[in-house]
Amino acid sequence: MKWFIASDIHGSAYYCEKLLEAYRREQADKMLLLGDVLYHGPRNDLPEGYAPKKVIAMLNELENEILCVRGNCEAEVDQMVLNFPVLADYAILTVGKKMIFVTHGHVFNNNNLPPIKTGDILLHGHTHVPVCEEYETHIYMNPGSVSIPKENSPHSYMVFDGERFEWKTLEGDIYKEYVLKEEN
Repeated sequence: MKWFIASDIHGSAYYCEKLLEAYRREQADKMLLLGDVLYHGPRNDLPEGYAPKKVIAMLNELENEILCVRGNCEAEVDQMVLNFPVLADYAILTVGKKMIFVTHGHVFNNNNLPPIKTGDILLHGHTHVPVCEEYETHIYMNPGSVSIPKENSPHSYMVFDGERFEWKTLEGDIYKEYVLKEEN
C-alpha cells in the first residue's frame, strides 16, 4: 500500500488544492493527515488562501481515503463538519515487525516518547519542519508542513510504499529519503 503523508494544512484552501494535486499525481492508496487540518492557531499567521470551509469540501470528497489524527488545533466541532475521523490522538501502522506510531506531536514527541520499541518509528507533524533522525531507541520522522513550513523548509509531504519514505516538495521533487532496514 502506498501512503501519502501530510501535516499542518491549517485551513489553507490554496495549499490544500496543491496537496490534492500531489496526491492524485502520486496515485497513493490512502492519505494520512497528521493533524491541524482546518485552523491556523494563535501562534501562526494566516496561511495563504485561508478558507477552512473550502478545505472541508475538498477533503470530504476523499473521506474514504483519509486517515487523520488530532492536532492541537482540532476541536470537537471539526468532527461535525469533516466526514472522516479527526479526533484520535494517535494511530498505529505496522510494517513487518516495525510499528509506526502516528500522532500530531504536541503530546507524544522526542521529549515524551509513546510506548515504542527499538527500531519503531515515531511519525508526527506539529513542528512544521521535515525530519528524519535515527536514535538508539527509535526513528523520528516528520513530513514538515503543507501550508506554513518553518526553518526555511519547503511546503512538503511524504510518501511511503512499505519500504521507502520520500520527502517531497508540493511540486513532487524528492529532497530526502529513508529506506527501512531489513529485519533479522
